[in-house]
Amino acid sequence: MQTFEVRFDGDKCKGCELCRVFCPKGLIVMSSQINNKGYSPASIEKPEECVGCKSCALVCPDGAIEIFKEEAAS
Repeated sequence: MQTFEVRFDGDKCKGCELCRVFCPKGLIVMSSQINNKGYSPASIEKPEECVGCKSCALVCPDGAIEIFKEEAAS
């Protein structure tokens, strides 16, 4: 089974919420924490449900999101 790791750079995120809007699974939420720029950065809820479509990373204007494919060991 394929799984995906989603990494958010909370210091780059300006909380525009584009990633949240474009996530087809609705997995992205805005953090209650404030980053060093004064914004609430995005994070992923239920990362195990990510399908790796990269929509979030593609729409992020700040390049704050990276997706990595992980192969589960057999």
